Amino acid sequence: MAEVGGEGKRGLGRLRGKSAVVTGAAKGIGRATAELFAREGARLVVNDVDGEGLEGLRERLAEPGAEVEAVVGDVSVVEDARRIIDAAVGKFGRIDVLVANAGVIPLNNIVDATPEDWERVMAIDGRGMFLTCKYAVEAMLEQAEPGGSIVCLSSISGVAGQAQQSTYGPAKFVASGITKHLAVEWADRGIRVNAVAPGTIATEAVAGLPEEYKAPMKEAHPMGRLGEPSEVANAILFLASDEASFVTGAILPVDGGYLAQ
Repeated sequence: MAEVGGEGKRGLGRLRGKSAVVTGAAKGIGRATAELFAREGARLVVNDVDGEGLEGLRERLAEPGAEVEAVVGDVSVVEDARRIIDAAVGKFGRIDVLVANAGVIPLNNIVDATPEDWERVMAIDGRGMFLTCKYAVEAMLEQAEPGGSIVCLSSISGVAGQAQQSTYGPAKFVASGITKHLAVEWADRGIRVNAVAPGTIATEAVAGLPEEYKAPMKEAHPMGRLGEPSEVANAILFLASDEASFVTGAILPVDGGYLAQ
């Protein structure tokens, strides 16, 4: 099998000098993305509700000389979401990239799910994505050179139906929907909006799910394994970078062939 991910490789400078915000960066896909962006020369604002994990990430990224600002906050809270975006503008003078990654992954069917389960997922995965995209677009429009790139984290559950996803799946359809609508709305102002749709990825959150869920999911992916966070980060990097300069409104599967079936 070909080498997975690319951790430790020296970057090519594909984000050199760009100001980037990554939400939900303390773990999983967000952390892998922040690490890759740092190697590619980005000036970073990383966010999470996990202050300890976030500070550890900031220290690791700063050691090789990356410019990193850590902002602890909840993306579903208006003041926090605005503060995250403002941190990039205040420290680096602009925002070029937003990776709207923060989210939670509950498993439940609609009989077992409670209204509180729905509200929690929609607050973080739905409202949080709306707020961070909103304030990023506003900032990108106000810049001397308007424009930028937004990458939303959708999911295979945001493109196709799955069992045990009565709250998480609809929230990821929000991610897919906001991607397409914002892409059309702001294309003429130089703002590109795309999404990745990961399959089941070997993150800390997935590691905590029941084995009776994980084992069949491995088999459900034609490649016969779970994905790695770094593999999703590579796709995010492409969409965020100038290499994808004529790509907007795309939902890019990173799913080992799951959606091709």
